[in-house]
Formats: sequence, structure tokens, C-alpha cells
Amino acid sequence: MNHIADLPVDLDALRKDFPILAQRVHGDWPLVYLDNAATTQRPRQVIQTLVEVYEKHYANVHRGIHWLSEQSTDLYEEARESVRRLIHAQHLEEIIFTTGATAAINLVARTWGDSCVGAGDEILLTEMEHHSNIVPWFQLAERTGCKVRFLPITDDGRLDLDRLSDYLTSKTRLFAFTAISNVLGTANPVRQLVQAAHDVGALALVDGAQSVPHMATDVQFWDADFVAFSGHKMMGPSGVGVFYGRRDLIAELPPFLGGGSMIHRVTVDGYEPADLPARFEAGTPPIVPALGLKAAIDYLERVGFATIAEHEQRLVSLAHALLEEIDGVRLLGPPPEEKAGIVSFVIDGIHAHDVAQILDRRGIAIRAGHHCAMPLHQRYGVMASNRASFYIYNTAEEVEKLALAIREVKRVFRR
Repeated sequence: MNHIADLPVDLDALRKDFPILAQRVHGDWPLVYLDNAATTQRPRQVIQTLVEVYEKHYANVHRGIHWLSEQSTDLYEEARESVRRLIHAQHLEEIIFTTGATAAINLVARTWGDSCVGAGDEILLTEMEHHSNIVPWFQLAERTGCKVRFLPITDDGRLDLDRLSDYLTSKTRLFAFTAISNVLGTANPVRQLVQAAHDVGALALVDGAQSVPHMATDVQFWDADFVAFSGHKMMGPSGVGVFYGRRDLIAELPPFLGGGSMIHRVTVDGYEPADLPARFEAGTPPIVPALGLKAAIDYLERVGFATIAEHEQRLVSLAHALLEEIDGVRLLGPPPEEKAGIVSFVIDGIHAHDVAQILDRRGIAIRAGHHCAMPLHQRYGVMASNRASFYIYNTAEEVEKLALAIREVKRVFRR
């Protein structure tokens, strides 16, 4: 049964761009990589870019006046422009390179949070947030005396929007929420949530770690104040992420880290911070990872985000159909038409780690645990779940292998 024949992409040819997918593991099992929500694989084009930069173009940026440094600087700023186009930011200075989405969210908490939040103020999150969008706000609360609140989710994995006005109030200074849940796959109504925050005078931060790699992103359409995402979840290298902040908001914020590059002037009496984006890029930035991220963006744009989203929707729909047929398997989250390419599940009487280990012995890589979302698992009354997550290089046959392997897990435990 061919579920992908009419996609406008040659999937067999595309998979050849990813050398790691050709491996066999645990003897002679073909690798089935279904852990893309944790991190994705890189195509040869990204890998070769990293090699080429180190072999031909590498030097520190913005500081040297020699040819190699100027060339490296030009390439680094081209990468920034590539990110700006990707997310449709209005200004280049709104793109800040960080080490990842976690660092980007912490940057907001340490700059805007420390400057603009005080005792009695509230930060609103949701019960489906990743720890990276929870812990920095609890730390802010420890420093400032503000209160962290959580918008509940429904039993079927949606935000309880009927109760939003009870949680989003005149005390709310920031509504920080994920565009797509890394556990449930729930695709949240970002523009609607941002508007609700603005209606009460609050700002909005969008965790785009699970959305930007998989669908077209327009931060101006969202009207978001802050957005964070990571390179390694979108075929780019680890060690690079992006913080987007509206220029009028971040231009006057104090810098978070101090050191080289982020200053305009330093004297024995003090310092004057640099303009954007340098004031938030202290020290040597992630030069080579940023260039690798540009190569990943180029690759994804060639494939097309509409194609990626369509393909993942087919895979998640197939996964739901096959897993729902297996007795004792409970899927978490909304139906497939309301989610991205993530399927999390629990099996009655079998621990998630046992499931993942048995599947691993058959070459199938999935995730087991709380997926850095303990409050969400507590909401559902489970300690851990299994998660299969898809990307453009995954196939219907791999989803079918997943379902067959889960049936084998149940047979093993019945014996």
C-alpha cells in the first residue's frame, strides 16, 4: 500500500540525502528513526556545508579586518537574513542567534523579565509546555516575586480556551505558550492566543521549536512579541537557535550576557551596550552552526513546507489508524487533523521504557519518558509515555513497522 505516491517529492531520492538512515542496527535491522521531536537528522548538504566552512571560510566574525574574517562575517550575516526570510520578520536586527530555543526563552526571562516584571505580576503558561518554557519563569518568580499560572488542557489534549479569560487577566504580563505540543502534537491557534494576550495588555512569547521546522511561519501574521526555536530540530546543527523579538521591544532591553561583541564602548567607568543584534550576541557566536542552519533552511525551502506538512499529516493519520486498532494502546492528544506529526501513547500494563527497548532491538527509534513535560504527564496521570515523531524523510512503511512492533511487544508481555 503506497500512501505517498502522489507527493510532489521523490521520497526515495530524498532519503539518500541522509546517510544515517541507511544504517542497520542490532545485527541487520534497518534503522527506523521516529524521534524527530527530540532532534532531526541532517542531509549531506548540511554536513558538507559544515566541512566546507571549516576548510575554507572559518574565522571569527565582526572583529577582524582581514579577508577571511570579512568573508566569514558576510556568510554569518547571510545566515541571519535567511532566518529573517524564513519566519517573515520585518527587520534583520530582530534575529538573534542563540545556542537553542532554551537559551532564547531564558534570554527573554533574564532581559525583559528582570526589567519589566515585579511582585504581583503574573506569567501565564499552559499545562502542555516543555520544561524549557516552564523553569525560566519559575526562576523569574524566585527573583521577582511574580506568580506563574498554567492554563489547563482538556482530556483530549486541547487548550481549555473556555477558561482562558479566567487565567489571562490584567495581572498577566506575559503569555508564553508552545505553538505545537512536543508530547501531544496539538497545534495551537497561535494568532488567536497572541491577540488574547494583547487584549489584556500582556506580551506573547511563542515556543516554535516544534512548529518552525514543519510548517510555514510568519511572525508578523502571528503578531508575536517573542519567538524561540532551535536549529537541530530542523535538520540544522546542534548548538544554534534563534530568538526573535520585535525591534521596538528589544532595542532598549539590557543585555543578558556580557563580554566581547555586545558592547559599543568600555571604559574604567563602565560600558555602553551595542545596538541590535550584537547586544544579545556576547562573545564568539555560533558561527559554523549558523551557516549550517542556513543550509538546512535552504534544503527545507527546496522541499517546501506545504509538502512537509502534507506528508507528516498522512503519516500521523496512518499512525492513529493503525495504533487505534491495537487493544490496550491509548493515544494522547487530539485527533490527527488537529495535530502535527507527533503520536504519543501508553500501553496498559507495560512501562514506556520496556516498549522503547523492545522496539529498539528491532531498529525502531522512538522516545520514552516524560519528554521534558512532567506537568502534562501528571495531568494525564501517567509517569511516562512513548512518542513517535515524524519528518519528511519518514515513510508509511516505517509507520507500519512501528504498529507491527507494538503488536509484538504485547505478545512478548502476554507470554
